[in-house]
Amino acid sequence: MAKEELKIIKEAELTNNCPECFNQELKLTFYQKHKFAILYHKTSGEVTHEIKCKTCHSIIYPVSWTEDIERVFDFYRKMVTPNRAAIKFTMLFYILILILIVLVAGGIYGYLQEFI
Repeated sequence: MAKEELKIIKEAELTNNCPECFNQELKLTFYQKHKFAILYHKTSGEVTHEIKCKTCHSIIYPVSWTEDIERVFDFYRKMVTPNRAAIKFTMLFYILILILIVLVAGGIYGYLQEFI
């Protein structure tokens, strides 16, 4: 079964006030989703974000954002450059393909030897 993991692309310290505790210690983090399976590693183009207060440890959801937080978020969102979506095969995948090619070639060779 494939394991999904969110990898951090960019982190930024914000000086905006937290809507919960009104401290100025917010942390904005952008994540990109990666999927790890036995035969491949896949990087998706999906980027997520999270704003967390470092004092009260609460997650600030977009519903409670102020205009200042939205403005700063838009600025940092434009600066984020995610890795391009790609799929990378593991060595096990290539070994299985090679074994399959050898078996098919052996079967064809054996089949052709019967007719000669």
